[in-house]
Amino acid sequence: MCGIVGYVGTKPAAPILVDGLARLEYRGYDSAGIAVVGSSELKVHKDAGRVRELEASLPKRFGGKLGIGHTRWATHGGPSKDNAHPHASGNERIAVVHNGIFDNAAAIRAQLEDAGVKLRSETDTEVLAHLIEQSDGATLEEKVLAALHRIEGTYGIAVVDLDFPDRIVVARNGSPLILGIGDGEMHIASDAAALIRYTRQVVYLDDGELATVRADGYRTFTQDASPTTKTAKTVEWEAEEFERGLHEHFMMKEIHEQPDAVGRVTRGRLDERFHTVHLGGLNMDAREAREIKRVKILGCGSAYYAGQMGAQFIEEVARIPADAEPASEFRYRNPVVERDTLYVAVSQSGETLDTLVAVQELKRKGGRVIGLVNAVGSSIAREVDGGVYLHAGPEVSVASTKALTNMAVGFAMLGIHLGRIRDVSPADGRRLIEGLKKLPEDIAAIVAQEEELAKIAGRLAQHESLFFVGRTRGYPVAREGAQKLKEISYRHAEAYQTSELKHGPLALISPDVPSVAIVPDDELVDRNIGALHEIGARSGPLYVVTHPGVDIPDGVAAKIVVPKNEPELDPILLTIPLQIIAYYAAVALGHDVDKPRNLAKSVTVE
Repeated sequence: MCGIVGYVGTKPAAPILVDGLARLEYRGYDSAGIAVVGSSELKVHKDAGRVRELEASLPKRFGGKLGIGHTRWATHGGPSKDNAHPHASGNERIAVVHNGIFDNAAAIRAQLEDAGVKLRSETDTEVLAHLIEQSDGATLEEKVLAALHRIEGTYGIAVVDLDFPDRIVVARNGSPLILGIGDGEMHIASDAAALIRYTRQVVYLDDGELATVRADGYRTFTQDASPTTKTAKTVEWEAEEFERGLHEHFMMKEIHEQPDAVGRVTRGRLDERFHTVHLGGLNMDAREAREIKRVKILGCGSAYYAGQMGAQFIEEVARIPADAEPASEFRYRNPVVERDTLYVAVSQSGETLDTLVAVQELKRKGGRVIGLVNAVGSSIAREVDGGVYLHAGPEVSVASTKALTNMAVGFAMLGIHLGRIRDVSPADGRRLIEGLKKLPEDIAAIVAQEEELAKIAGRLAQHESLFFVGRTRGYPVAREGAQKLKEISYRHAEAYQTSELKHGPLALISPDVPSVAIVPDDELVDRNIGALHEIGARSGPLYVVTHPGVDIPDGVAAKIVVPKNEPELDPILLTIPLQIIAYYAAVALGHDVDKPRNLAKSVTVE
């Protein structure tokens, strides 16, 4: 959450900063600002609203070849010009941008105010600018270090000072920061999306690490000023992948990219000779895999629901007890960490703070942790013992689609891998491998129903409240469908196990409350159809996602048919039409699909 950019080089800084902020806007979009070090003054310009408003209001004379910028997702204080970053010191010679939360900001604010300092904003970040101004130190690095020793909490920060016009000092503790290495210039960002247009050579800072960044290079060091050694990495993504192309929104572009994305995550990993899946990145041999007695999956939001799909698959196929839990709750309940449990952390960005901290807690207690992440080189990817890269490509829309699908496919591959080491027969392995190979064409067939799904979405969007129901394999699908609809259409959507309807929720069924029912052609189809009759008997409109040949009762509001794959893989396909429905419901209601209110991509605060 929130986006940081920085530039030092030979070119005007302001256009580069604004361009970087526009590419990071999915990380926060309630206000934005930049600070540029000029020849004799520190120029700060910020505004409430989107980056386009900032750009439109930017003074024509805003020269300088070094600067920092920020796009905000509010934590302390509402969206406003005063609360927008960068924040300046009292003498207006120092400017700071910050991602994260300072836990002791209130106490420091009180101390500063008692000392006569006048604070201009409600944010936690502003206190750091004043602490740096007051710090003793001959260099900006010394002043920043002295200030950070008084700070508790998480942060990724960038600092400029008019007295040191050749450098930016950055620091990381819990919020990502990346250095981009250019030709006679350096870039700073909280996400590679802001850098990829200018360089693909990057350095990832670790927690507790700082860097001095100048046009001719950088140096990194720890909080006790000891130097560290870093190795540059190459970002695999291309700048064009961050463009919408012919699509109106990134979300629809990413929905359409799913067949190719699934092809990438399976490519080179399916072993048709032994009917298994090769996952060399797990760093775990067959004997170690056989010792696993339980699988625990940790994720947040859609990643958690993908984890529920994964747990169902792993337990059903590999016959290993498996479950999923929100990473945001895991560490706070003082979990028992078992030696023979495999913990799996799943995150699109690889920077989700709740998941990262859960991984660190597991590592501290000696747990074996692997990751399913999309972003190569991300914090979680570097922290875990091994893992599976998702290869979904950049995902810009806040609502996850292709990354979620590749998470589910990743879990299926992990389940097949573990199952074939254990008791899954070659015949079953072959069956599941063939199912994985067929997924891209099946997904493409569902996306081809876009026009009809748009009409259904328009009808659903007219209702203020909806149910999504599913049973066993279908329940995580229902939960993800409800999540998608609520986060971008702002309609109340609640997911229930179909079997639980008669234990209370059925009281809410009425002609004004439609139900989206997940009814796969599996061993529970009769039970699911019985539940449809129960809803229909209470005049509840029914929108049924099902397979060819299922005898759905007459009188349903809509029947959405998806291709039949293998039963264990069907949840992946049943999810796709719900993505499209959520998208078109939001469009019908006139909402900003890619940037839903109150949300942001890559949640890097607790």
